[in-house]
Amino acid sequence: MLAVLGAFLVVSLAIPVLSRRVRLPLFLIAALIPAAAFVHALTVAPRVLAGEEIIESVPWISALDITLTMRMDTLAWLLVLVVSGVGALVLLYCARYFAASEDGLGRFAAILLAFAGVMYGLVLSDDVFVLYVFWEATSVFSYLLIGHYTGKSASRGAALQALLVTTAGGLVMLIGIVILAQLAGTTSLAAIVEQPPAGPLATVGVMLLLIGALSKSALVPFHFWLPAAMAAPTPVSAYLHAAAMVKAGIYLVARLAPGFAEYPGWRVLLVSIGVVTMLVGGWRALKQFDLKLVLAYGTVSQLGFLTVVVGYGTRDAALAGVALLLAHALFKATLFLAVGIIDSRAGTRDLRKLSGLGRAAPVLAVVSALAVSSMVGLPPLLGFVAKEAVFTAFLTDALAGSATGWVALGGVALGSVLTVAYSARFLWGAFANKQGVEQTRPARKPADFATAPVILAVVSLAGGLLSDPLGTWLEGYADTLPAWSSGALASGSVPDEVEPYHLALWHGLEPALGISALTLLLGCLLFWKRDAVFAAQSRVPARIDAAKSYWAAMRAIDRTAARTTAATQRGSLPVYLGVILLVLVVAVGSALTLNRSWPQAPVLWDHPGQLAVAVLMAVGAIAAARATKRFEAVVLVGVTGYGMAALFAIQGAPDLAITQVLIETVTLVAFVLVLRRLPVRLGEKHESVHRGARAAIGIAVGLLMATVAMVALGSRVADPISLELPRMASEGGHGDNVVNVLLVDVRAWDTLGEVAVLIVAATGVASLIFLDRRTDNLPRLVDGPRRRGLFGALVQGSTEPRVRAGSDGPSMPLRNAIRDDEDSSRLPWLLAGRTLAPENRSILLEVVVRLLFHSLIVVSVYLLFAGHNLPGGGFAGGLVAGLALVARYLAGGRYELAIAAPIDAGRVLGLGLVFAVGTATVPLIFGADALTSTWFDDAVPFFGQVEFVTSTFFDVGVYLIVVGLVLDVLRSLGAEVDRQQEEENDSSGAQPTAAEESGSRV
Repeated sequence: MLAVLGAFLVVSLAIPVLSRRVRLPLFLIAALIPAAAFVHALTVAPRVLAGEEIIESVPWISALDITLTMRMDTLAWLLVLVVSGVGALVLLYCARYFAASEDGLGRFAAILLAFAGVMYGLVLSDDVFVLYVFWEATSVFSYLLIGHYTGKSASRGAALQALLVTTAGGLVMLIGIVILAQLAGTTSLAAIVEQPPAGPLATVGVMLLLIGALSKSALVPFHFWLPAAMAAPTPVSAYLHAAAMVKAGIYLVARLAPGFAEYPGWRVLLVSIGVVTMLVGGWRALKQFDLKLVLAYGTVSQLGFLTVVVGYGTRDAALAGVALLLAHALFKATLFLAVGIIDSRAGTRDLRKLSGLGRAAPVLAVVSALAVSSMVGLPPLLGFVAKEAVFTAFLTDALAGSATGWVALGGVALGSVLTVAYSARFLWGAFANKQGVEQTRPARKPADFATAPVILAVVSLAGGLLSDPLGTWLEGYADTLPAWSSGALASGSVPDEVEPYHLALWHGLEPALGISALTLLLGCLLFWKRDAVFAAQSRVPARIDAAKSYWAAMRAIDRTAARTTAATQRGSLPVYLGVILLVLVVAVGSALTLNRSWPQAPVLWDHPGQLAVAVLMAVGAIAAARATKRFEAVVLVGVTGYGMAALFAIQGAPDLAITQVLIETVTLVAFVLVLRRLPVRLGEKHESVHRGARAAIGIAVGLLMATVAMVALGSRVADPISLELPRMASEGGHGDNVVNVLLVDVRAWDTLGEVAVLIVAATGVASLIFLDRRTDNLPRLVDGPRRRGLFGALVQGSTEPRVRAGSDGPSMPLRNAIRDDEDSSRLPWLLAGRTLAPENRSILLEVVVRLLFHSLIVVSVYLLFAGHNLPGGGFAGGLVAGLALVARYLAGGRYELAIAAPIDAGRVLGLGLVFAVGTATVPLIFGADALTSTWFDDAVPFFGQVEFVTSTFFDVGVYLIVVGLVLDVLRSLGAEVDRQQEEENDSSGAQPTAAEESGSRV
C-alpha cells in the first residue's frame, strides 16, 4: 500500500515532464497507477474479506508519535476499489474527452492523478493527523481541478468557493481531531473508534469532526459549492463530485459510526441534516435545464441519502449504506461521463435544445438508462438492492420503537420520490424526441469514447445480479455495529430473535418492495406533471439561499477588511514605525518596571577602545539625524555600522568584524545607487514633521534597548552554553572556526532558511526594476576575450571583442559602443571603460580595479575554503567577490559589469540554492539525517595532508547566493537604472548631466 501511494506521488510529479513529449497518452500512462491500486486491492481481497486487517506502518514524526500507517479493512477496501477503479476509467475517458491541442493537459493529468493518490491515502490512513493531511490535500487539488479553465471567471470563482468552504470545515475538523486524540491518548483512528473517549468534551470533538465531514460532502448548509463546481471539466465532476472527494465525508461518518453512533446528538444531527439535504437537492434538481446541474443537485440529494443511512448506526443500515455508496459511485460517475459525451457530440447540455439523441446514440442511451434505473431503484440493478436494504433497515428499527427510524424512513422515501422525478427528467431531457425542437445531429466520435461509462453501467448491473456474494463481502464492516439503535432498545419492543439482513436481489413481497413501488409511482407522477410542478416551484420565494448567504458573507468580509485597512494603514511610514516603537517601549518598559533582577554591578566596558568607538558611533548617529543631504546621511549611518565592526574586532570576533565591514560596504553602495533617483536634499519634497515627537520616540527606544541589554547580561545565573561551542565545533563539526561551523553545520537549517530569504529579497528587488521580465538588457560579450574565461575581458586580446545588446539582440563590435570622442586606438585599462565620457572616467580607479580584481576573487575563494578553521566562510567570501564586481561596475559602468559577469544573476542564485539544498538532502540517501556532515582527512600526493569537511559544499552554496545577490543588486539598481535613465534622456532630447552620466560610478 505504501508502495502504491509512492507510485501515485512519483508518477504525478513525472507527468508534467512527460507532457513535453506526449499529449493525450499521458492519461493512459496516468491510468496505470490507479489500475495497479485496483489490482492490488483485488489480490488482497481474500485476506480482507476473511476478517484480516492489513497494516503497513513507517515512522514519520516521532516527536509527535505520528506514523504513516496504512490500514485496510472491509470499509477501506471498498473505498479503495471505488477510488482506484473509477479513477482509472476517468483517466482513460480523459484521453478521448480532451483535444490534443488543449493547453495544460500535463498539469491537469498530474493533478488528477495526485488527487486519486491522496484519496487513496485518505481512506487507508489510520493516523488521524495523517488522514487530515490527505483530507486537506483533496481540497487543494480539487481547487486546482475545478479551476482548470483559468481563463473563465466562473471556474476561478467556483474553485475558490469550494476551497474556502471545504477548508473552513477542515479546520473545524482539525480541532475535533486534536480533542479526541488527546482524550484517547492515541492518534490511531482504529483505537479511537474501538475505545471512544467519554464525556462532554468528547461529544464536542465528535461534533466538530462531523462539521468537517458535512462540508466535504456538500450537505446543507454547505451544499451550494458542489453545483457551482460544475464549471470544472466533466471528468472532474465524474470523479471528484460523484465517486471520490464528496465520498470522503461519507467515509468518515461510516468510519466513526461503530464507536460514536450512540453519542448524544449524533443520530439526530445526521438524520435531520441528511433528510433536509436529500429533499433540498431533489427539489432544486427539478428546476435545472443543464443536464450537468440536474446531476449536480441530484448528487447533493444522494449525499444526504447516504449520510442518513451510514450515520444511522445500526448493523442493517450500515450494510445498506456501504452497498448504496458503491451503487452511487457507479451510476453517478456513469451519468456524468455520459453528459460529457453528449456535450462533446451535440455541443450543448441544455435539455431544451436536445431532441432525438436516443436514436442517434443508442449505446449511450442504453448506458444512461441503466445508470438511471440503478439511481431510482429498479431491478436488477445494484441501486435497487441497496434501496431495498435501506427501507428494510429503517422500517425494522422503527417498528421496534425508534422514533428516529420513522423520521429517517419517511424522509428518504419522500426524497426517493424526488429522485425518480429528476432522474426521469434527465433521461427524457437528454434522449427523448421533443415536439418543436430541432433534431440533434451529434458529431461522430471514436467508438471507445463510451468505454468508461459502459464498463461502469455493466458493473452496476452485475452488482445487482451478484448481490448475495457482494453482501457477504460487505458484512465484515456492517457487523461492527449493533443490531438496534438506542431508541429501539429504550422502547423495550426489540424482538428476542431477529435474523440479520442480507443483501439479495429478491426478498419476496415485503414492505420495502411496496415502499419502493410507491416512490416510483409518485415520482413518475411528478415527472408527468412536470410543467405544473415547475410552475409551483417558480411561485415559491427563495427566502433562504445558502449560495447568496455565502456571497453576502464574502462581501461583508471584504468590506470589513477594506475599512480596517483604511483605518489602520494610512500610508505613512513614520506613523507605522511610531506605533510599532511605542508599543515596544510600553510593553518592554512595563516588563522592565516589574523586573526585580537588576544587575548589582553593571560592567560599562571591557576595553577602553570600546568607549572610544561608542562615542564615535553616537556622534555619527546624531550627525546622521541632523544631516540635510541624503548622501551625507547615508555615509554617517555607515559610521555606526563600521563602529559595530570595530567592537566585534575588539571583542575577539574577527569573523563578525569582517562580515560587518563587508555588509556595511555593500549596503552603502546599494543605498547610493538608489539615491541617484531621489532628490539630493532631505525634505526637499516631503519635509519632516513632528521632529520633536520623533526624537522623543528615538531616544526612548535607545534607552530601552540599552537597559534591556544590561538587564539581560546581568541576569545570567549559570554558565552560558557558548562555553561549550569550541568543543562542539571541533568534535561535531571538525572545525576550529566556531562561527562558521555553527552556520554551516550546527544550525545549518537556520542558515538554509536565511539564504532562501536572501533569494526572495533579490527577486523582490529585481521585480521592482524589471517590470516585465526577470533578465536584464545588459550587453553580452559573445566572442573575443570572453573565450579565455569569465573575467578574461580585463586583458585586451588580439580578436576584437563583440557584444550582444540584450539577451537576443544582434552582436556588434565593442568599438561601436565606444563614445565618438574617445581615441579607440589607445588600449584601455578596463575593456568597457571607453564607453564612458572622458570627464567621467578615472584612470587611477581603472588601474586599481584592474590590478585588484583578480586578487579579490582569489581572496574570496580563499575565505570560502579557509573559513572552516580560520576567519572567513561562504558569506564573507561571497561579499568579497561581490565587492570585486562592485568595483568593476563603479569603474567601467554597466558594459564593464556585463563583461565581468556574463551570466544571469538568477541562475547564480538558483545554483547556490541547489548546492545548499543538495548538501541537506544527500545524507538522506545514506540513511543519515538531513545536513549531516562528514570529513576527509588523509595524505594526498603533491598536496600533503588534506582535510575536507562536506559542509563546505553548503558553504559553496552560500557563497554563490551572496554573489548572485550582489550581482542582482548591481544589475537592477545599477545597470538597469542607468539604462532607463539613458532612455529617458534620449526620449526627452536632453543632454545628460555629468552627475547622470557618471551615475554608475557615483
